[in-house]
Amino acid sequence: MIDDIQKDAQSRMKKSLDALDVALKKTRTGRAHPSLLDGLHVSYYGSDTPLNQVANISVEEGRTLIVSPFDKSLVPDVERAIMTSDLGLNPSTAGTVIRLPLPPLTEETRKGLVKHVRAEGEHAKVAIRNIRRDANGDLKDLLKEKEISEDEARHGEEQIQQLTDKMVAEVDKMLKVKEEELMTV
Repeated sequence: MIDDIQKDAQSRMKKSLDALDVALKKTRTGRAHPSLLDGLHVSYYGSDTPLNQVANISVEEGRTLIVSPFDKSLVPDVERAIMTSDLGLNPSTAGTVIRLPLPPLTEETRKGLVKHVRAEGEHAKVAIRNIRRDANGDLKDLLKEKEISEDEARHGEEQIQQLTDKMVAEVDKMLKVKEEELMTV
């Protein structure tokens, strides 16, 4: 029973780390990367479809993204989706190809992005701590029902705390790498 609680907590904490990783990848670092456009959706035959399913996204010269829709009639829709997004990119269309030049980041923008990254990291830490609270609550419920002893409950809580510490350290490591990436000119 204790092992099940720990495995569940570990898998849920891992999902929190994965969510943080996705959020960090979406944060712009000054270099062009196709994952910047992962959150965009385009109306394609009446349904919202992810941009990467209706267009080829590639990098040109390190600072420019090239979007080539498979269906040429989608060019205006893709352009509109990019302009209405909160990415701050200005697409320029040349026939059937959309170019997205990424402007260099200013010092002020970099500091704002670092704050955003730290906030994302704090959300991940809070999620991990909430999972720890849930797991410890499950252990206390088992103790109340006399299904485990006090020693087993204490040992289980210690293991959950070690897991929590490990995951929080992983979040800190991910944040440090991203902050260094953002502050590199």
